Amino acid sequence: MEIRKAIQESAVRGKVDFSNKNRLEQELIYYIEKLDISEEKQSLANHLKYFRETMDEATSQGKKLGFIAQEMGREINTTGSKSNQAEMQNIVVQMKNELEQIKEQVLNAL
Repeated sequence: MEIRKAIQESAVRGKVDFSNKNRLEQELIYYIEKLDISEEKQSLANHLKYFRETMDEATSQGKKLGFIAQEMGREINTTGSKSNQAEMQNIVVQMKNELEQIKEQVLNAL
């Protein structure tokens, strides 16, 4: 849902008073933060880097890789719940599918 539409719906429900600029700013910030996935993208990138580093270790790290994969799944799910764009939803589904394959490989390694 785009921000303008979300704010209009809030106004219709009487949640936003457009004459009150502070309240409007608060609503804008709320919806922008709700839709922003930059933190999730950064965390996922960090988890992926840590996953690769853990795979390069000499000793078996199967359980650790499983835990990291679980954290990656959380970031992917949060990204999906924040996104309302069909293209992004498709990407999230692809990421979930790839992650499931990774988890299967980790279980096979244990």
